[in-house]
Amino acid sequence: QVQLVESGGGLVQAGGSLRLSCVASGRTNSGRTFSAYTMGWFRQAPGKERELVAAIKWVGGITYYTDSVKGRFTISRDNAKNTVSLQMNSLKPEDTAVYYCAADVLKWRTSGDEYDYWGQGTQVTVSS
Repeated sequence: QVQLVESGGGLVQAGGSLRLSCVASGRTNSGRTFSAYTMGWFRQAPGKERELVAAIKWVGGITYYTDSVKGRFTISRDNAKNTVSLQMNSLKPEDTAVYYCAADVLKWRTSGDEYDYWGQGTQVTVSS
């Protein structure tokens, strides 16, 4: 059973920063030790669709960001610790959402939400 466990959410004032982390562990349904191809951070605000915020290719470190967070958010990974992080700076009230860590084990995926594994989500609230 693959587990993705997020941490680091909370309440912050506009202009502030938060750092989200996601630790991946476990085995896939086929019994293999979990190894991601792409790790992504999604978010879903009330009444809105879930959107991909940032993604990173596990091998090579290629990154993707949605336009609204470019220059403010940074995704990174620590292969040895099976951890992916999202550094969020200059936060805005419109960044308020539940943030989800997700993993795709086969593809570099920067559109859609057809990832294989998901975390439980962590709330980020930015006050104005």
